[in-house]
Order: sequence, then structure tokens, then C-alpha cells
Amino acid sequence: MAKAKDFLTPAEEEAIIAAIGQAEKNTSGEIRVHVENTSEQPPLERAQEVFQQLGMQATEARNGVLFYVGVKDHSFAIVGDEGIDKVVEGDFWDCTKDLVIGHFKEGRFSQGLVEGILRAGDRLKTYFPFADSDKNELPDTISKG
Repeated sequence: MAKAKDFLTPAEEEAIIAAIGQAEKNTSGEIRVHVENTSEQPPLERAQEVFQQLGMQATEARNGVLFYVGVKDHSFAIVGDEGIDKVVEGDFWDCTKDLVIGHFKEGRFSQGLVEGILRAGDRLKTYFPFADSDKNELPDTISKG
């Protein structure tokens, strides 16, 4: 599939959005997924830019996580804001990225994203557990560029 709009079926998008909701149910953390066709920037650099464009740095606890997919480039990156990044183990993002990419290599894009999201949500829950005063600070929808 060569275009971001065709990358996931509506049912796959629903599964990913459901995974975001499930992951965020137990944490104040915020998870987003961004899919776009291509970028001239390296994936991590582009993901950091999208992170800013989506306002993910504005969460109260700085605990947002972005899953970035470049469809035509076959690129993928995960960005965690400074709040979560400073408390997770050093290889957490790489291990999560490897999990997602393992599924991508088999064409299981939705499953890879769902498993990565749930893994990130579990870690967010450890360091940023849900409190009664928490509110959903960012939309759970998949953004597309």
C-alpha cells in the first residue's frame, strides 16, 4: 500500500483507536498514532516534528507517546515526551519499536501498532497511574499527513 489513506482499513483503524483507549484507561499518559505518505526527514526527526505539531508536548505530566509511520518510506519511529522518557529503561523505546517492526515485516501493521500501543500503555500505567482527576488531554484518533 503506497498511500497513508489506504494503509489501514476502517476496522484496523478502529482496533488501533480501541487499543489507545484501553492503554489510556489506566494512565494519565497520552498516546497518538500519525500516518503519512513520506517525509524527506529521517523518521525520528519527522516524528519529533509531528509530536510538536500535534501539541503532544502540552500534556501536564509530559507523558505523551507518538507512534509515527511513513508508508511509502517504510519508516517508523516512536517518540516519548520527557516525562516518560526519563523514567523508562534505556532500551524501552527500541524494544517497543522492534516489536512493532517485527509485525510490520509480516504485513501485520495494525497488530504491530496495537501491541506497541498496549506495551507503551502498560509502561505509562507504571509511572503515571490514572487518577480520578485525569482527563483525556489529546484525541485518540489517528492523524494523517
